[in-house]
Amino acid sequence: MATEKLLTGVWHGLYTYQRELQPVYFMATLLQSGAHVVGTTHEAEKGEDGTPLSLFAMIDGARAGAEVTFRKTYDGSGGWEHGVDYEGSLDEAETEIEGHWRIAPTAERPGLSGRFLMMRASGASEKAVRKAFEKA
Repeated sequence: MATEKLLTGVWHGLYTYQRELQPVYFMATLLQSGAHVVGTTHEAEKGEDGTPLSLFAMIDGARAGAEVTFRKTYDGSGGWEHGVDYEGSLDEAETEIEGHWRIAPTAERPGLSGRFLMMRASGASEKAVRKAFEKA
C-alpha cells in the first residue's frame, strides 16, 4: 500500500467563474497535519471597475484520502472579506487537485460558483497550470 504524500508545500492554481470572466491565477501555501489542512493564498484579481487588486486569504480544511475540502476566507484586502468553499480531488500522482468552489448567496450578492485546478509547485508555473486547466 502506497503512502500518501502530504499536501504541505506551495501550489499554483486557477479558478474560473460560471460567467465569461478570465481564469484567476493564485498561489497557495498549504500545511497538512494529520487530516487537517491550513494555509494561505495570494492572488491578483480585478475589481468591478477593472482596478487591479492584490488579495490574501486564509485556508482551513481537511483531507480524507483523495478528497480535499477547505474554506478560503479573504482577509479584507481589496475590500474582499467573504468565504469560499472548495471541494476537490487529488489525482493519482497526488500532484493536482481539481474540483469546484462555491460562494453562498447573501442579501448583498447572489451565490457564485466555478471550478479550480491546483498543481504542486515542483515543475508548475502559471503557464503550465493554464495549459492543464484548458485540457480539463
